[in-house]
Amino acid sequence: MERKPVALELLESYERVAGLSNTHGVNLPSKREAGAICEDLLQVVFPGFHDLEPISAGSLPVLTRHRISSLHERISEQVCRSLRVGDPGCPNARADGLAAEFLSSLPGLRDLLLTDVQAAYEGDPAATSYSEVVLSYPSVEAVAIQRMAHLLYLAGVPLIPRMMTEWAHGRTGIDIHPGAEIGPYFFIDHGTGVVIGETCRIGEHVKLYHGVTLGARSFAKDGEGNIVKGGKRHPDVGDRVTIYPNSTILGGETRIGSGSTIGANVFLMHGIPPNSLVTYEEKQLRIVQKSERQAPGEIEWYI
Repeated sequence: MERKPVALELLESYERVAGLSNTHGVNLPSKREAGAICEDLLQVVFPGFHDLEPISAGSLPVLTRHRISSLHERISEQVCRSLRVGDPGCPNARADGLAAEFLSSLPGLRDLLLTDVQAAYEGDPAATSYSEVVLSYPSVEAVAIQRMAHLLYLAGVPLIPRMMTEWAHGRTGIDIHPGAEIGPYFFIDHGTGVVIGETCRIGEHVKLYHGVTLGARSFAKDGEGNIVKGGKRHPDVGDRVTIYPNSTILGGETRIGSGSTIGANVFLMHGIPPNSLVTYEEKQLRIVQKSERQAPGEIEWYI
């Protein structure tokens, strides 16, 4: 039997699997452009650290004005596309105003980002300078993008904030939803595998290690079995909290009291009071000298 041409099979697939196609004339935000905007925003908030060519203080005024003008035009276009997904008649002026408001927040945001750099430098004995932290620490990049995406999230811009944080997630392995509220002096050491949910609220001077999850418990469902969206689903973390690697903390009613330390591999679904120390105690580990190992054929258990 002769097979149909691939193009024809794809066209039939587009009709059959409609959820994977955008063929209704809606010009969605561009993933590629969102990534490029993130790159340029990092150049604006960390001038000289994300550039191919050196930047002198004398050239900074002209360069900054050019970058802000370019970003305003491009962000406005992407915001307009995202708004028109839900409101086809959304005026360009609204997107233009949201882009301008977002960019006007960047000077104040840099003060907040400085606290994150300070937290990384002071929280990691291996850090030798602020420059090393900005150039090489993935958490600084991921948190910077999240803080900027959070501004757009608060302004009600759809799609783009999540696209921004997923761009950072792909580069750093750190997955922070743009809705999460994060206080100053925030540091994620190493970072890979960290997940922070949309409704998390994190205080000041909080330090997380790799593999930490601040997630949701089981989701509520309606009478038809569909997941109910919204609501407080993720935990709150107080001030001056440290959470060590691979710990999982779940639930919208879970609060980690200020001054607490969560040890590695802890699983929590309830709150703890301030100044608590939580550790996971396994059964005693058995250690023997190699010369004392069992005879051949015997079984030795390590727990």
